Amino acid sequence: MPQPALPRGRGATANPVSKRFDDKARAADGDWLDDQALIDGGPPPLRTTVTTEHPRTIITRNQSPDLPFDRSINAYRGCEHGCVYCFARPTHAWLNLSPGLDFESRLFAKPEAPALLRAELSKRGYICQPIALGTNTDPYQPIEATWRITRSLLEVLAEFRHPVTITTKSHRVMRDIDILAPMAADGLAAVAVSVTTLDPATARTLEPRAPAPHRRLAAIRLLAAAGIPTWLSVSPVIPAITDHEVEAIVAAGAAAGACGAFSLPIRLPHEVAPLFRAWLTTRHPDRADRVMSHITTMRGGRDNDPDFFTRFRGQGPYADLMRTRFAKAAAKHGLDKGRFALRTDLFRVVRAQGDLF
Repeated sequence: MPQPALPRGRGATANPVSKRFDDKARAADGDWLDDQALIDGGPPPLRTTVTTEHPRTIITRNQSPDLPFDRSINAYRGCEHGCVYCFARPTHAWLNLSPGLDFESRLFAKPEAPALLRAELSKRGYICQPIALGTNTDPYQPIEATWRITRSLLEVLAEFRHPVTITTKSHRVMRDIDILAPMAADGLAAVAVSVTTLDPATARTLEPRAPAPHRRLAAIRLLAAAGIPTWLSVSPVIPAITDHEVEAIVAAGAAAGACGAFSLPIRLPHEVAPLFRAWLTTRHPDRADRVMSHITTMRGGRDNDPDFFTRFRGQGPYADLMRTRFAKAAAKHGLDKGRFALRTDLFRVVRAQGDLF
């Protein structure tokens, strides 16, 4: 039987349908699929589509005791970066879409997010605490260049003098320095840039549509030069794939001007685990068993540990070794600083002009 061609420029190697939220059975015509590759020469390029979504609220609240924030905003569902390890992939199952290729090609944008944010910040009794952008899907994925929702959100936050943190693996964040720099000068903004690997070849299969590693380091350099507190996120660390680069990544981030660094081991919740296993078998068959052995050892014998506190740390000798290596590297380069608090005392409610009448 001929092997199906891999989709170019995508992270997932397949598009499995999740059954967690949909009981309807789905079947494909196996005979037709067998012949398709022989007749058509493989599938056409998978195009990205964007659908508008119209939520009623935009601030997502959480009560997780191991997260440093209690509210976040996600301007988009799905992420074109296609990082095969992305812990947000299972969210597409809520839409009866695949956490595989659907997650990175069938995207949803929320153009009303800035107006919703303005309304929520203006509510009587709102208590100001930092809002996190980029906690689920990247706020600076490629479609942001057209939709500009993240930038519009920042404009509202700047107007209200509301603190914000951003996590991204994209150099596109540099576009918004004109907003972020004045906010940072007032203690209202901080950015974390994720650098998973310094090897372009690894990045091309691991994070196929994310900016190259050198572009992310350039973003750290430019953000730091503009006075914006910029952290290096060495996350996720993947055993036998990127773990050997930890010290080099920390050194590169320090040279670029990062003010601090943190690191997290890979997580494989729900549908991410089989997608990652398929990626390993396809891209790194020589070490697939070794990689998963390390991961399951860190996760108490499972593919994933969902428990608070341990989910971000891992357990066992390998996890301890990686924490020690990272801690030593961070201390060597002066990046072992604790998180600093953003200001909340500058918050003000700005009424729209129509509200005056």
